[in-house]
Amino acid sequence: LYVVDGVFWEQGITTLNPNDIESLEVLKDASATAIYGARGSSGVIIITTKRGRKGSQVAYDNYVSVSKMARKLDLLNARDFLALEALGYQNVQKFDAAGWAAGKYANKDPRIKRRALANPNDPKRLFDENLNPLYDVDWQDAVTQTGVAQSHNLSFSGGSDQTTFGLFLNYTNAQGIIRETYQKRYSGRLTVDNQVKDWLKIGATLNYSNIEDKIGNNFVGANNIPRLMIEMIPIVPIQYPDAAGTYGKRQDYPDMEGADNPVALTREDVNLTRNQVFAGNLYANITFSPNLSFRSVFGANISSQFNPSYESNLVQLRAGTQNLAGIGAYDGKSLQWQNYLTYNKTFAENHALNVVAGVDAQRFQSNGFYSETQGLSDNAYLFYNLGAGATPQVPGTFNGAANQFDANQFLSFFGRANYTYKDRYILTGTARSDGSSRFGTANQRGFFPSGAVAWRISQEPFLVGNSTVSDLKLRFGYGQTGNSNFANYQSQARLQPNSYIFNGVRVGGTTLNTLGNPDLRWERASQFDLGLNVGLWQNRVTFEADLYSRTTTDLILAQPVPRTSGYGSITSNVGSIRNQGLELSLNTVNVTSADFTWSTNFNVSFLKNRVVALGPAGDDIYPGPNFLNETNVLRVGQP
Repeated sequence: LYVVDGVFWEQGITTLNPNDIESLEVLKDASATAIYGARGSSGVIIITTKRGRKGSQVAYDNYVSVSKMARKLDLLNARDFLALEALGYQNVQKFDAAGWAAGKYANKDPRIKRRALANPNDPKRLFDENLNPLYDVDWQDAVTQTGVAQSHNLSFSGGSDQTTFGLFLNYTNAQGIIRETYQKRYSGRLTVDNQVKDWLKIGATLNYSNIEDKIGNNFVGANNIPRLMIEMIPIVPIQYPDAAGTYGKRQDYPDMEGADNPVALTREDVNLTRNQVFAGNLYANITFSPNLSFRSVFGANISSQFNPSYESNLVQLRAGTQNLAGIGAYDGKSLQWQNYLTYNKTFAENHALNVVAGVDAQRFQSNGFYSETQGLSDNAYLFYNLGAGATPQVPGTFNGAANQFDANQFLSFFGRANYTYKDRYILTGTARSDGSSRFGTANQRGFFPSGAVAWRISQEPFLVGNSTVSDLKLRFGYGQTGNSNFANYQSQARLQPNSYIFNGVRVGGTTLNTLGNPDLRWERASQFDLGLNVGLWQNRVTFEADLYSRTTTDLILAQPVPRTSGYGSITSNVGSIRNQGLELSLNTVNVTSADFTWSTNFNVSFLKNRVVALGPAGDDIYPGPNFLNETNVLRVGQP
């Protein structure tokens, strides 16, 4: 979970300009994340962005960076490839003499098929008259490039004692490592803060970003571009010298498995994503007394995504069939309103109490639409005119249109109390009640408590003023968090349109799409944490160690059901898993001055996880994603 200026950004922070970040804090242990509820069950990253300051300031900065493959794989060139092929035939003749004699292996002599591909009148020949290869392609060089990225940031800020403002602008253009890929981003952020009265402060933030991504195809399996780049044979050209500029294919050399040309995929296929996001928040801070304050934050995130794509019939995947053009559109809206009271009080100098109590409401809504067509008369159409396709666009068919509406909401109540004695001994207790519309009516709410203790040893009299140890703290905590991170409407049986042929006529209707599970309940994780913080020489060197054990019960998974039911699975609470690990980090400030800072960071983590149980029978579960067959499995006793 990302929390930006007090507002949840569950869609991630790719639309946030990194240069706008003022500070960042990572919360990992269960006690610290518990106040953020189920959405913080996997950790919380708290981001505070830059805001306006008193006085007039104008700043500009930019950077240029380059990126490339860290290391090319050592692959065969044309000569070595042909030598290896010849060796393979020799080995077959030696170790399977009977099969060789019986004609089991086609093209017994590689020279036979090479001679057939050496016709000087054939523009697609691969060998010269001496049977030497005409081409020796380094496909890694052909597909990849040195990506250059540039980013420009311009900011204005100013104001008085009562009112400050900030305007932060960014333009980024980054080329990808794969050729023909890039990202362009335009973003702007406006902040205003106003101290209306001694007891009232209000403010607002408005973010806008416009991002265009051009990526390679998102195919899995054999037609994935990085995989093709490695598996393509070097003796086939990128393009033949014929009038059409035909792309070379692996199967142009006999006995090779069919596959696409990765350069053709990067040049001819198009996959764009254009994303616009408006995100903003309004806040009000009311101070009732020196000890009691109230904060209200209303945040909104409105996004619009346009995803056109095109698959050309110039590539092997669609050669001899039809090109395909599609357009996807998505609109999403997230609204959050959080209100909480904070009480701070110091008693008799040595006792400090901080209490927070509040309510948090959030609603998500999205609407998506997709349409595609095949058989455009010319590749020049790309995705600009789906009406030019020859294939009828029938809703509910593969070559047609579909749309989907989604919505869910949360209502949560939370409280936290923190007690400190002499700044040495710290006790924290947190409780949160989350409610989610994703569960059945009987199980929508979940209660998740947590607690932690800490001993700041560096504040003990025997260490105060120590010139070496500047910070030393021991921490222990226990907490429970919930998880509702699964698709909407799994507690309900869902319908979908369908059709059937009656008397030669297609008749539309409605069928059940999924089995509903009204008994679906919160997934619950219980975690123990033990941590140590060490700071040396005024924190020029800091070390942190965290040991944790996390057990998750009532796992929400797609549980297989008998095929005779007509369904493949039902979303259920099945089984439990255990994660145990150790995380270590070391940070040093090597040089610091007004003009130059040099710091280093080293971290390492160790993780052990096991599936403890999977339903009453302990049957394997295949969670996906899958390709052709199941590629992932959950099995009791295994990671």
